[in-house]
Amino acid sequence: MIQKSVAHLKTPPKTLSQFKQLHAHLLKSSSSLDPLFSIAATNPSLFSHISTIFHHTSKSNRTTFICNNMIRGYLNSNSPLQSLTCYLDMLGNGISPNWFTYPPLIKSCFGIEGTVCLGDLVHAHVVVLGFERDGYIGSALVEMYAARGDMGCARKVFDKMPERDMVVGTGMVDGYGKAGEVEEAWKVFEGMRERNEVTWSVMMAGFLRAGEFGKVVWLFGRMQDEGARVNEAGLVSVVAACAHLSALAQGVWVHEYVKRCGFERNCRLATALVDMYSKCGSVDVALSVFEEIQGKDLGAWNAIIYGVAMNGEARKSLGLFNRMVLSGIKPNETTFISILSACTHAKLVHEGLTLFHEMKNVYHVEPRLEHYACMVDLLARAGMVEEAEKLVEEKIGGLEAGDANVWGALLGACRIHSKVEIGKRVWSKLASRRVADSGAHVLSYGIYREAGREGEAESIRKSISESGLKKKPGCSIIGIDGSITEFRAGDLSHPKGLHILQVIDSWSSMLFSVTVEKFQHEPLF
Repeated sequence: MIQKSVAHLKTPPKTLSQFKQLHAHLLKSSSSLDPLFSIAATNPSLFSHISTIFHHTSKSNRTTFICNNMIRGYLNSNSPLQSLTCYLDMLGNGISPNWFTYPPLIKSCFGIEGTVCLGDLVHAHVVVLGFERDGYIGSALVEMYAARGDMGCARKVFDKMPERDMVVGTGMVDGYGKAGEVEEAWKVFEGMRERNEVTWSVMMAGFLRAGEFGKVVWLFGRMQDEGARVNEAGLVSVVAACAHLSALAQGVWVHEYVKRCGFERNCRLATALVDMYSKCGSVDVALSVFEEIQGKDLGAWNAIIYGVAMNGEARKSLGLFNRMVLSGIKPNETTFISILSACTHAKLVHEGLTLFHEMKNVYHVEPRLEHYACMVDLLARAGMVEEAEKLVEEKIGGLEAGDANVWGALLGACRIHSKVEIGKRVWSKLASRRVADSGAHVLSYGIYREAGREGEAESIRKSISESGLKKKPGCSIIGIDGSITEFRAGDLSHPKGLHILQVIDSWSSMLFSVTVEKFQHEPLF
């Protein structure tokens, strides 16, 4: 009946006029209106019209098929609460749900903030009605629990599914990755019989979030070995990993790969390349990539402003900022952190103060703690330590409202400019609050030690020892033949760690022997 009623249509209606013509035809031929609901459910521009028809349809004529399409249509029209209301009306009118009811209904549950219990209640309905083993419903439940970070419940649903397809597996990998459980994500990833480009990209994104940058690059290499296709999202993760590792050679190779795949016009990917080249010190290449971006968005401008500033070209960074404003792009909080940092490192006090004033009064961006920290650092580096202390007290609300960036900037300036009394005031306030910041302790120790106040310096040294504060270990990154390895101070987890130490010790012995021999054969005067 449905096929006959729409047989005269070559394609489903796309405009409201065509849709109304189909409606009239169905009414004239006394045919079922089911095709209208099916078509409108996937076309938000038609859904308001079908919604009116639905509300004028008597409850006795509403079917499971019609209600399912209304639930799906509300979801696709960004009205998830209406989906839930439709479901409740459906149950209240004695209309039985089926397998097709729940996937869009479950997705509606995590589209509404503060409705965690509703998702649990829908899950309970699924279990009671015996639909829990359905693959599509199980996949939707996994996605719902993963979206709210409840990977324990997501795992329970996943483990009970009789068949786990690529979609639900990818959802688990993504959920674990976003929850910071990258090892669990990897276990699911490795256990999957089939993977697509989305699966690979979410695994790389998980490693990236966890700071496992070397593994991102390694996984990309494995993709190449297995002949797997990579999407733009995956390439963004690889480029970002190269940026964090300062792995320029690998970054250049990925850039060439991007060109071969025809992805160079992707703004997000191009922005990641700008960031990568900037962090690797190739600011000219970063500028070249930036200039080729079509339709530069705020993210692209922020990346180049920050990249140029980071490479010590503050004036050029200011010029880019002015270009951005003239192009009609409004700066945000991130923009001002970049441009104020540029002024700080170049000691452009006047420019920095002017921008800080314009930030709120011209661009209507409310300063946050990070921006005040930049201003403290700007004044302190320029030797205006008293002004920096005053800014902390009057604008931030004292050191109590500050963070390690503020304390570090102020204490660092006190050490450089020998402002012992200001340093003492800062340290006294931090000590009274029992601030466990190793950087602040070390800087305060240096201030007293260099001022010849050994007693106070020794007191801070004991405090460091007794509290067990430790400085974050330094790290080195080495890339050989496309493989990247990270070494951290004191870390012997590398499989050849002991052998590496033996080689370093032998080099040290050789250097010592050469140095001793040199001094033995050279006159002292």
